Amino acid sequence: MCFMKILKNFPIKGKYNKSISTDLYFNQTNKQKPLVIFCHGYKGYKDWGAFDLMSSNFLKAGLALLKFNFSHNGCTPDQPIDFPDLDAFGNNNYTIELDDLESIINWICTTTEFKNEIDTNNISLIGHSRGGAIAIIKAAEDSRIKKLVTWAAVCDLNRTIFHEGAELDKWKEDGVLYILNGRTKQKMPHYIQFYYNFIKNKKRLSVKNAVKKMMIPHLIVHGDKDLSVPFVHAQNLHNWNLSSKLIVVPESNHVFGTSQPWTKTKLPIDFRFVVEKTIAFITNP
Repeated sequence: MCFMKILKNFPIKGKYNKSISTDLYFNQTNKQKPLVIFCHGYKGYKDWGAFDLMSSNFLKAGLALLKFNFSHNGCTPDQPIDFPDLDAFGNNNYTIELDDLESIINWICTTTEFKNEIDTNNISLIGHSRGGAIAIIKAAEDSRIKKLVTWAAVCDLNRTIFHEGAELDKWKEDGVLYILNGRTKQKMPHYIQFYYNFIKNKKRLSVKNAVKKMMIPHLIVHGDKDLSVPFVHAQNLHNWNLSSKLIVVPESNHVFGTSQPWTKTKLPIDFRFVVEKTIAFITNP
């Protein structure tokens, strides 16, 4: 008999002054299991939609699952959904997210609490949307990552938010750019440091370069009716490294049929398909 172990909203210390709220799920069997680390996307969080519900699928497949909120995603330990801390959101940038992911990997690889349950020599990354790009860059940099799965991932971090001409000049002058959150109706700030951080780290933040040098198995999953991140992003990722595997989800959107909140007890059909294909890819030797 085995028992499910759940750590919910466990604070992990990162490089910055904000903790990284973390969930860890595994079946207690006293046997090491491969670990899957999930990275959420832009204006997202670890418990968005059906992201929490999917944990049982991974556990049934003999895997451990770790999900976390990026430290500056706008959520707080007390309110780990939606965005009560907009100042933190405005101070977020890509290198902070890469540092957060590094802190998570370092923590799970050095803590002894789960040494009998989690195989830290067998870590896979999953990234959704912008989190997919972060996962790609990290997987290309870090030999501890053995497999990579991206869901509806962007192929270029220099997109949409980085305006040119008069819009960029105004952003620099004002020091902040606001993006409307269509669901919560919040005006989400992006302080100009976001732009300068990208320019300073442009070479490292090239998703194309990271994909081209990828040496580990990479599964790309994308809906062909994705309006947020068009399907061409998946095609580019695959074409830049033809050893990757591309799975198209027909007629599916950016979140594979999920929504926030997700109140049903089962995964939507498209998302269940994505999770099943992901698990098969990770567990296949």
